[in-house]
Amino acid sequence: MTGSPHPAGFSLVDEAWIPVLDGAGQRREVSLLGLFEQAGDVRMIACELPTQTFAILRLTLAILHRATGGPAGEPAWRALWRERRLPTNDIADYLGAFRDRFDLLHPKHPFYQVADLRAAKENSYGLERLIADVPNGMPFLTTRAGSGMDSVTPAEAARWLVHCQAYDTSGIKTGAVGDPQAKNGKGYPIGASSLGWLGGVHLEGTTLRETLLLNLVPVAPGWQVADERDLPVWEREPQAAAEEAGSTRGPYGLLSLYTWQSRRIRLFGDAGGITGAMISNGDRFDWQDRHLLEPMSVWGRSAPREREQKRTPIYLPRPHDHSRALWRGLQTLLPAPPPPGAEPPQRLSPMVVQWLARLTVTGVVGTGFQARTRATSVTYGSKQSVVDEVFSDALTMNVLLLVEDSALRAAAVDAAVDAEAAVTVLRRLADNLARAAGSRDLDSGEADRAAERAYALLDRVFRDWLAGLGPGSDPTSERAAWQRLVRRAVARLGFDLVAASGPTAWVGRTGKDRAGKDTHYSSSQAEAWFRVGLAKALPMAAEAAREKQEEAA
Repeated sequence: MTGSPHPAGFSLVDEAWIPVLDGAGQRREVSLLGLFEQAGDVRMIACELPTQTFAILRLTLAILHRATGGPAGEPAWRALWRERRLPTNDIADYLGAFRDRFDLLHPKHPFYQVADLRAAKENSYGLERLIADVPNGMPFLTTRAGSGMDSVTPAEAARWLVHCQAYDTSGIKTGAVGDPQAKNGKGYPIGASSLGWLGGVHLEGTTLRETLLLNLVPVAPGWQVADERDLPVWEREPQAAAEEAGSTRGPYGLLSLYTWQSRRIRLFGDAGGITGAMISNGDRFDWQDRHLLEPMSVWGRSAPREREQKRTPIYLPRPHDHSRALWRGLQTLLPAPPPPGAEPPQRLSPMVVQWLARLTVTGVVGTGFQARTRATSVTYGSKQSVVDEVFSDALTMNVLLLVEDSALRAAAVDAAVDAEAAVTVLRRLADNLARAAGSRDLDSGEADRAAERAYALLDRVFRDWLAGLGPGSDPTSERAAWQRLVRRAVARLGFDLVAASGPTAWVGRTGKDRAGKDTHYSSSQAEAWFRVGLAKALPMAAEAAREKQEEAA
């Protein structure tokens, strides 16, 4: 596969196209080879969308897996980590061997495309189907007005190409000549692209080099199964318009998984600018029970499929809950291990998290190491035909929290539950004050507004508290300290609500509670219920408050 770049091409190996953030906080672009050579001086890949960053990270991991030969087990990984280096000479040799396949504009095998892809009827193609921040059919919803949609640079087109293979929406696509599934010039929906189904998770280090190594799960027993059929798409024969047969397309391992071709794409333009893209259906993907293969997602059991297939367990990837911050769903990211003899767990943490936990237990990574866990996923709407929202959030935490049987991990997960319980009490206070003031609507919106204020106040507090946990922390003391922080913050919000409720609420009125019983609601009664509820929700804080009062007495 050796050879010089096509004269009119755009080599992803040599040309700058990947946005990164360097150690000085400056944003610039690097080539694929430059990314690996400068990984020790670069903080992170920094694309327009977090989903674009995640997709390109997986592409670079496929190259690193191939260049390191796995790595073939923990000793090989440990050597890379101990020396804090990447095998840049091996990476350069590997990319050089397949240089032609990384040419975005190659006439026979353009990168991530089908060179002769065409529709039965001649058509003109714009860029709105390729660029995810331009809603198809609704260009007035984007800042890329006018000439901004006429053409993009090959560098930007390359980023959106990788993103499209990973996160493209479902819906009707252009029917490609040679695709037997296409009917009347249309390709009918096969679902979103492969990564659109995931609750993506990756680990961030202080440099991109650390990030790459932390997410480089070995191809070794207990982690990833080696299979000689597992190849990245650029080492295989160029794809045709039709979906590849299930008997040969895999995925057989991380290489084919990380470079999965969910779409057949052809870019139009030249090195001076890309003006359009034809996008057709590619290889569909069934994620059922791929948890032993896919290392960068959270997983959960699927009760509907278990009932349908009459077997357990069946696992599917779980996109993140976009309605709340990552810390509020910490039990999903770091599920508790099932007790001995129990049924299979409802949730599974990502394999990259399990791998770093293993390295912590074996002493390869020190217990003082701080990792940043980054979550990324997409919410689609209208049968996955549009992107509703892109989610990205991160938590910095000590590696001990990743270990399943760690008491510190249990304390952190319980602390998130404590916050939810306290906010529930605050919501109830807001409802009771609304009733005391005469509201007959049990869902007046006051409770939601109070909860939003509470979560906004607790968000930074929890993140700082979590980042402060370490090998010297006592789990019980730390959780008690957290409950005191929550009690102080939520109590202040609650007392402010009471003070603002007014004279009508102070007098109060009799109404029906949720059980249908007559109850007198007033601001003073609501405050009394609030104090009792907060003490029950945060018992360790309440105990500390009682001890303080006794000391004062």
